Amino acid sequence: MSTEAKLVCRNVWKIFGTGAREALLAAGGTPAPQDFLRAGLVGAVRDVNLEVRTGEIFVIMGLSGSGKSTLVRCLSRLIEPTSGEILFNGENLLSASEARMIEIRRHQMGMVFQHFALLPHLTVLDNVAFPLEVQGIDRARRDERARRMIELVGLAGKESVFPRQLSGGQQQRVGIARSLAVEPELWFLDEPFSALDPLIRREMQDEFMRLQSVLKKTIVFITHDFDEAIRLADRIAIMKDGEIVQAGTPEELVLAPATDYVAEFTRNVARAKVIKVASLKQALGGSLPPITIRDTASVAEAAPLFAAAGETLAVMDCTGQTVGILRRSDVVDVMMQG
Repeated sequence: MSTEAKLVCRNVWKIFGTGAREALLAAGGTPAPQDFLRAGLVGAVRDVNLEVRTGEIFVIMGLSGSGKSTLVRCLSRLIEPTSGEILFNGENLLSASEARMIEIRRHQMGMVFQHFALLPHLTVLDNVAFPLEVQGIDRARRDERARRMIELVGLAGKESVFPRQLSGGQQQRVGIARSLAVEPELWFLDEPFSALDPLIRREMQDEFMRLQSVLKKTIVFITHDFDEAIRLADRIAIMKDGEIVQAGTPEELVLAPATDYVAEFTRNVARAKVIKVASLKQALGGSLPPITIRDTASVAEAAPLFAAAGETLAVMDCTGQTVGILRRSDVVDVMMQG
């Protein structure tokens, strides 16, 4: 993951109601909640600032009505923000013409929503190839790319099947393949797995992580499920009443909540799920342990390995280099904290 920002959001507001922009200007750009009430307005997104780095999975989460889905639609201008700046590769999307936004959505953005929205009269192949047809790509090239995407999501052999003949999980894979067919730089996913049964949902999360390990996309992922968030996210932003109340790594949110709301939101999350091996690793000393663990793995993932490893595990970084050891005693301490 790069430290370069792919998407930057500055002071973004979305206020529903007549005279929203005027009310925002009259309040000096910082209206209080009572200002909205007096004016009969709804502040769905309130003064949001965030950066999404190239190649990261940035999760936006919150309870129903917190503004997360409205925000992600503002980021792609499917909903028009009331004010602010949204910079994509340095270009302010709020200054872009509608024709320019259509071009960006068609060629540089991919979107997957909770409802699969597959075209029932088209086969899997034609559903996946549909956005390429809209782009004007010839049949041979779009079918070739669609077949590659179908294989990538594990549906090879289903090209001629219709959506009604697929399970819910398979239909969601088709939706994912369709959004990837345009080879997007930025990928929006709005609660893509929430309509699935728990077992299928877990399988789709695994599939999603496998795809990301291959594709290295920049992803904005919306969910209300904290377990899903900590499993997938590089960083998380928690929303409440249209505002981002804290953004950081899962570890930062659980161990150092900025507000009482974040503390309550994360209260039941086991620390072992969010504390990374990198936080506990010790310097190398003596012989190298035979069993290894990645420094990005959670303590919960590392714990079972000690059954065969003894007292220590070797810790590797993303390049495969050994950078330290993980001690059983340190893992036990974290597990005992709940």
